[in-house]
Amino acid sequence: MSDQNAEECVLEATVAADLAGVRLDQALASLFPDYSRSRLQAWTREGRVSVNGSQRRPRDKVEVGDRLRLRAVVEQQVACAPQDIPLDIVFEDEHILVINKPAGLVAHPAAGNPNGTLQNALLYHDPALIELPRAGLVHRLDKDTTGLMVIGRSQAAHKRLVDAMAARQVHREYRALVVGSMPAGGTINLPIGRHPSQRTRMAVNPLGRPSVTHFRVLEHFRGHTLLKVMLETGRTHQIRVHMAHMRHPVFGDPVYGGRLHLPGGASEQLKQVLRDFKRQALHAKRLELQHPISGRVMRFECAIPADMRAVIDELAADANVHWHDPDDEDYAQFDEYQGIKDYDEDDD
Repeated sequence: MSDQNAEECVLEATVAADLAGVRLDQALASLFPDYSRSRLQAWTREGRVSVNGSQRRPRDKVEVGDRLRLRAVVEQQVACAPQDIPLDIVFEDEHILVINKPAGLVAHPAAGNPNGTLQNALLYHDPALIELPRAGLVHRLDKDTTGLMVIGRSQAAHKRLVDAMAARQVHREYRALVVGSMPAGGTINLPIGRHPSQRTRMAVNPLGRPSVTHFRVLEHFRGHTLLKVMLETGRTHQIRVHMAHMRHPVFGDPVYGGRLHLPGGASEQLKQVLRDFKRQALHAKRLELQHPISGRVMRFECAIPADMRAVIDELAADANVHWHDPDDEDYAQFDEYQGIKDYDEDDD
C-alpha cells in the first residue's frame, strides 16, 4: 500500500497481562481493532510500529508493560468517475479483461492523480465495474512501466484472481534493461519494505515482506544488460528495488536509477537516444493464468513498446550484436532456474 499521499494518525497503547507473550501482530489487532491484522502486519514491516521505541517483526512476542506506538495511515478518499481513455485490450470476456498498459498511465486515483487513470478508463469501458473494488483491478504496474494487466469483471472472477495472485498462481514475465553487466542469471531473495527515511521509496529491508525475483540474461550490450525477469512475489517496485540493490538499476529509473550511464565511446546518436528516454525501461511482456471461471490456462504476450525497443536496438547496434526477442521460447520453460546463482543478503 502506498502512503505517500495519505495522512498519519499516531496511536499508542500499553500491553496488559492478558496479551503478555503473544505475537506483536496479534497484540496490535487486539489493541487497535479498527485495522485488519494483515494491514497491521504490513505497517509493522514498513516501520510504522515501534515497541518501546524500537522496531520489531510481526512475529516477535510482547511483554507486560511494553509500549506500542502505531503510525496508522489515513487514506485520502478520491472519487473515481468514468473517463473516455483508450484501452489497448488484448482479451476480454464476461469475466476478465486483459490490457496492455502504456507508459504514463496511473493504475488508480490518488491525491496527486485524481483522474486520467486506468480505473477511470475501466469504468468508462464497463460501468458495471463500479460494483468491484477499484473497478476490478487485482494488481498494479507503476505509472511508467508498460505491459500486461488482468482485471476481474465479476465478483467471482475478481475474488479468484486476487486469491490466485496471493497464492502465486499468476505468472508474470518482464523485460528489463539494466545498467552494467549482469551474470548469466540468478534469483534475488531479499525482503522489501518501506524505506526507513524516504517514505515515498521502497528498499531492501529485513523487516519487509519476503520478495523473490528470478532473472536471466537475454543480451549483453556495452554497459547495459537486457534481462528476462520472472516475479515470484509482487511487492511495490519489486524489480526496480531488487535491481538497484544489486547495483544494476533499471535503465532510466527516475527513483532508483541514479545518474545516466553512457557507454565509453558512444556515438552522438546513441547518447541522444539514451538521454531522451525518461522512464524506467521495464515492460510486463507475458502473463499466464488460469481462467477464474472456466479453469482454462491462458497465456498472453505483448511486444516491447517502441520507445524502449528503440533504446535496445541502438545499444545492439553500438555493441555490434544481432538481437531478437525470443518470442518463440517455450512458455513452460519459464520456471526452470537450474544452475544459476541465488542472491541473498550475504552476497551484498
